[in-house]
Amino acid sequence: MASQEDFSTIAELFDASIKRFGPRSLFCVNKGRVWEWTTYAEFGAFVTTFRNGLHLLGIRHGDRVGIISNNSVEWAAAAYACYSLGAVFVPMYETQPEKEWEFILLDCGAKALLVTNGAMYHKVMLHALEDPKRALLCQLQWINPLDSDLFRSASDASLRSFPPMRPSREDTACLIYTSGTTGNPKGVVLTHGNICSNIAGVRDLGIVTEEDRSLSFLPWAHAMGHTCELHGLVHMGATIAICSGVEHLVTELSEVRPTVLFAVPRIFNKIYNGVRAQMEAKPRVVRALFSAGLAAAKKKRVTGSLGIIESATLALADRLVFSKIRAKFGGRLRLAISGAAALSPDVAEFIDALGIKVYEGYGLSETSPIVSANYPGNRKLGSVGKPIPGVRVTIDRSLTNDPENGEIVVYGPNVMQGYFNRPEETAAALTRDGGLRTGDLGRVDEDGYIFITGRIKEQYKLENGKYVVPGPLEEQLKLSPLIANVMVYGDNRPYNVALVVPDMAGLTARVSKEGLADAGDLLADERVKKIMMAEIDRLSAEFKGYERIKKITLAAEDFTQENGMLTPTLKLKRRNVLAKWGEAIERLYE
Repeated sequence: MASQEDFSTIAELFDASIKRFGPRSLFCVNKGRVWEWTTYAEFGAFVTTFRNGLHLLGIRHGDRVGIISNNSVEWAAAAYACYSLGAVFVPMYETQPEKEWEFILLDCGAKALLVTNGAMYHKVMLHALEDPKRALLCQLQWINPLDSDLFRSASDASLRSFPPMRPSREDTACLIYTSGTTGNPKGVVLTHGNICSNIAGVRDLGIVTEEDRSLSFLPWAHAMGHTCELHGLVHMGATIAICSGVEHLVTELSEVRPTVLFAVPRIFNKIYNGVRAQMEAKPRVVRALFSAGLAAAKKKRVTGSLGIIESATLALADRLVFSKIRAKFGGRLRLAISGAAALSPDVAEFIDALGIKVYEGYGLSETSPIVSANYPGNRKLGSVGKPIPGVRVTIDRSLTNDPENGEIVVYGPNVMQGYFNRPEETAAALTRDGGLRTGDLGRVDEDGYIFITGRIKEQYKLENGKYVVPGPLEEQLKLSPLIANVMVYGDNRPYNVALVVPDMAGLTARVSKEGLADAGDLLADERVKKIMMAEIDRLSAEFKGYERIKKITLAAEDFTQENGMLTPTLKLKRRNVLAKWGEAIERLYE
């Protein structure tokens, strides 16, 4: 059944929510040791002032406004101010390299730029703006972020507020620049209609309600955070607490006590490994109860029923173990919504067994972003769910010659208009009948659930002619407490090898347990490599023989955004990894 929208632009969505939910809390921000709340009505007034400021600056319909900032109330105000002016919002990450900021500003022709502080302002290449005099320094970290001559004038002018310049459904709402695992980022052109169709489609699944509260740490510059969390929760009348930083996530979970958490698999993997490590230190009886409880919870989910002893075991495990784990997350967390990459079935089953429902979805920036999702009454762990209302998916097997797996092609009102100023790349991405070639490999089962099996661009062929998609194996290996990161390689080679970044805390503990007290340089010790290889063999046992790893080399430096090995959405930049560690990888074939 197609989704029924009652709004055609983000500006209409926002106005309706401010009127409907005025006295309810919208945002919650950590100010030292105190959490400060902002209501829908207060935020609405803030957006009006912000819109006046942009109008006084000269921002008009169709102008591009860039912002370099982490999530904040001011970030959201800037977005809704732009939407109600008919301007185009262009978000960027604080963690992006400066050269990418410059490229994006030049590429989109930004007329104004919002940044978090003066230091960042001076980092930005002002010549990238159409008119440097219009570069706007908005100190988002101030208690009163509008404390400038321009915005004081805007505040005074609020009594004669500039009326919103209503955009149309067909107007461009934002340019979401892709992370750029290879080459320069591309600006994905999304209209108000694209995004609104996606919000309405997800809303109709009944996953979240106005009683929900999130702790937001997934960047709103990312399509999932932008549409699903920010706009989706504002539309529902829910509350959004803004995390001070991912390093404060666990502490702030207990303080904010959210009911829903939007995250990527890497975060859920860390939770999985953290809890597992804690259980290893518990008495044997607690570990046994924990394992028995997990098994009973899985059986109940699969079969729908348990015997008397199994029910009692699950109840006891929940009371003595699982409830204490949930308490660390605030005690109210009921939903874990995962996207951006495939979540390991082991991790999904683990979190689900703790009493936190896992709803995994699938999407891309080019699809606004949601294509499919698991939702109440329609959930299959390991899958990314069924297409949301109004969206259709087909599998093109012409590139794979595989009876099941092929490229996922998406049709629907959520499909982008194209890449900004990239007609050739737009033509390559869109089919003649309006479908989006996602570049993702997948299959659809007999019940209509989609399963992601890799990326076409990451797929390579071994010397024996066998095709390997490294992503699923890499994600499986990162579930080990010994492995922080890994890249699998074997393009046109006789077998697969891997560059492994050890989790030094986990590896040190294992080395001590194995009695290797004399191990000096852990990464060079052959006995340590043997331990790591045994761990890799254990975790890859269910993969095909030719997919498994024959040799490894260990690296001390992790893959991060700062060293250029990860994108802002934590995707691996394989080209950069090979450029740095290529020689070490090549030696594995000597």
